Amino acid sequence: MNVEHYADAAISRIAAAIGEPARARILYCLMDGHARTSTELSVVAEVSPSTGSVHLSRLKAERLVKVVVQGKHRYYSLEGPNVAHTLEGLSVLAGGSRARFVPNTPSRLRVARTCYDHLAGTLGVLLHDRFQTLRWLSVDSTEAYDLTPHGAKAFEALGIDLEVTRMLRRRFAYGCLDWSERRPHIGGALGAALLKVALKRKWVLQDLDSRALGITSLGRREMLARFGVHV
Repeated sequence: MNVEHYADAAISRIAAAIGEPARARILYCLMDGHARTSTELSVVAEVSPSTGSVHLSRLKAERLVKVVVQGKHRYYSLEGPNVAHTLEGLSVLAGGSRARFVPNTPSRLRVARTCYDHLAGTLGVLLHDRFQTLRWLSVDSTEAYDLTPHGAKAFEALGIDLEVTRMLRRRFAYGCLDWSERRPHIGGALGAALLKVALKRKWVLQDLDSRALGITSLGRREMLARFGVHV
């Protein structure tokens, strides 16, 4: 098979994968950037869990979706921006709009909470995204995070001893998939250090009977002034 025929065959396979209605529903559900479990996507696709798994395997084989394993769960998301752009173009051709994903997590837990020993929920995700926008974080080929020189300076200004943090017997930093937002917050030693700062400075207060964190008025002011994050 020559290169031209190979390309034609690849295009046909990808088009067929997208073209099946259940798989199309799965793909467009993932367009909002949130990851989903196979069970959730089976509901969206209106198929049984076993059939949903078959569809996801096909989409993964065509490199339309990727999977992240976290604990006992497997979360699926679009493979990358090229897939999203293609789906967006098809959506324009087809017309119409789709319902937005709305998490059903209780609001007290969704806004801010602890995830093991780091900051999670809407606040955690907003900070993660803001740090990337500010180019304080870098990501390597293994999905591990590190701090850029600007990022290191900013975290040290918070009173975080980065040398000590790096020496801890755990991963320094990584994207931990948030179970309510389905997008990453910062996990690892760096995420734990950030939560300690937030608690010490009373930016957030820990609930006595849950993992929920209450954001204080001081915390809201500091998040906005220091990071440009409005919560």
